Amino acid sequence: MTVRGLARGLALTAAVVVGIGLAGIGAVVRLSEIRLRAYEPPPEFTAALPTDSASLARGRHLTRTRGCFGCHGQRLEGQVFTDEWPWVRRAVAPNLALHARAHDDRTLADAIRGGVGHDGRALWSMPSYNFRHLPEDDLAALIAFLRSAPVVEQELPRPSLGLRARWWLARGDEEHMARWAERVPPMIVGPDEDPALIRGERLAMTTCNECHGLDLRGAWQEVDIAPPDLAIVAAYSWEDFQTLMRTGVPIGGRDLGLMAVVARDRFAYFTEDEKADLYAFLQTLPGRPVPQGVFWRPER
Repeated sequence: MTVRGLARGLALTAAVVVGIGLAGIGAVVRLSEIRLRAYEPPPEFTAALPTDSASLARGRHLTRTRGCFGCHGQRLEGQVFTDEWPWVRRAVAPNLALHARAHDDRTLADAIRGGVGHDGRALWSMPSYNFRHLPEDDLAALIAFLRSAPVVEQELPRPSLGLRARWWLARGDEEHMARWAERVPPMIVGPDEDPALIRGERLAMTTCNECHGLDLRGAWQEVDIAPPDLAIVAAYSWEDFQTLMRTGVPIGGRDLGLMAVVARDRFAYFTEDEKADLYAFLQTLPGRPVPQGVFWRPER
């Protein structure tokens, strides 16, 4: 074979390899897009948005205590996450004040409670499962507040899943938020039980299950933290629990890392009645069975 022939052969081989690689990437992107559009329709939202000052104040309270300010910026201006979620190329929490004005009520409700974005694709970083049990009137108040909040404009880049995250989605190794929201367990406190327990469970299931497992009984994560079973609260006195909620400092005073940040940014704003209801419900967890075989707490 001549030198020229060898060069042509190598060039052809390289072209074939590149072509196969591009075809493989294209297949991963297409399959991940199919998965991002595979979900059950979110619960229908038909509530009318309130306009009175008390409801808007309630909406602001929900926005604060459910973490919207923490992720979307203290002025709801949006922010970019990089090191926090290394599995995606670029996670961007949008400007909520602008976003709420740009989309209708149903679109916003589907994103908040169902994990579905305005383009019909499932979201992949918004913890919508944390809002699955948010009552209609609370959801309406939250949306009304977001739409009334002052707009602080800033340039934000487009979010990007990246090839690694798409590969995981395509393989089924990672689920999008609409799937997570679908899997939130039903409430366990019956309608005829103590109203404080009903209120407390709703608080826990729209606050604590973001980290502590969809059933509040602990979660396993491939990071340096493993949020515990919240039955641990039975070991806390009322005074210790108040300190935990206000400062993120547990019994013994150790550093809880993310919990300390979240407590100061969210839980410190709970009312005394909310903390009492939450405490009352969490105190009942040791007497309840721990669900087995759930994906957020796999056997190791």
